[in-house]
Amino acid sequence: MNTSSVSNLTIKNWAKEDQPIQRIQSLGACALTDAELLAAIIGSGTKNRSAVEVAQTLLAAFGNSLSAIGKARLDEITAIEGIGLTTACKISAAIEIGKRREKTVETPDLCTAVRLYNYMLPVMKDLQHEESYIILLNQNFHLIKRVLIGRGGITETSVDIRIAMKEAVLANATVMAFCHNHPSGSLKPSSNDDYLTKALIKACETMRIHFMDHVIVTDGHYYSYRENGKC
Repeated sequence: MNTSSVSNLTIKNWAKEDQPIQRIQSLGACALTDAELLAAIIGSGTKNRSAVEVAQTLLAAFGNSLSAIGKARLDEITAIEGIGLTTACKISAAIEIGKRREKTVETPDLCTAVRLYNYMLPVMKDLQHEESYIILLNQNFHLIKRVLIGRGGITETSVDIRIAMKEAVLANATVMAFCHNHPSGSLKPSSNDDYLTKALIKACETMRIHFMDHVIVTDGHYYSYRENGKC
C-alpha cells in the first residue's frame, strides 16, 4: 500500500482493501505492518495525517520498536499528535496482551504412572463414585487435555470407546492414558477394567495413537497396567 496516496484522508475514506480492519478480515493480522496494526487501534488520523502516518510517527519516536512503546509512559505516547489518552491506553493494553501471550504456559509432563497418579489424585480422591478420564498428550508426553468420558456407581463405570477416540483425534493427541478411580480403595483391577484396557489398546493401535497406561487411582495408592506388564 502506498501511504502517500492516502495522505490527508481518514481511514474511512480509503478504499476498503487499504483499510487496516478490512485487511485483517481478508488477509489476517499477520499480513499487516506494525504501523497498520497500530492504525487499526488508532482508528482515525488528524486533519492532515492518516492514521497510518500517525502510527509511523509513533513508531519512529520509539525506535520502531513495539516493545519500547509498551514500556513508554502514557504521557509519552500522547505527546504524538493525533493520539489521545484513550487511544494511548488501547495501544498500551494491546501490546501488554501480546507480551502475556508470548509467555510459555507450562503443561504437565505425564510420562510415568506416578505422575499420572499425582495429577489425577486431587480430582478423584474424594469421589464416592467411579469416574473415568482419558488423558490426552502430545509426543513429548505433555498434557493437551483431560476428558471425563464415564461416570458410574460405586463399583464400575461405562465408557464408550468411540467417544474416547473421537476426543483424541479432535485434540491431535499422539499419546493417550486412561485413569479411573476405585472408591472402595481396592487396587485390584476388575474383569471389566481388563476388558476396557484391551479395547482401548486395540482402538489406539488402529488410530496410530500410543496407549501409554491405564492407572487405577485410590486415595494414597495406584495400580498401573504398564508397570504390571499388562499393556
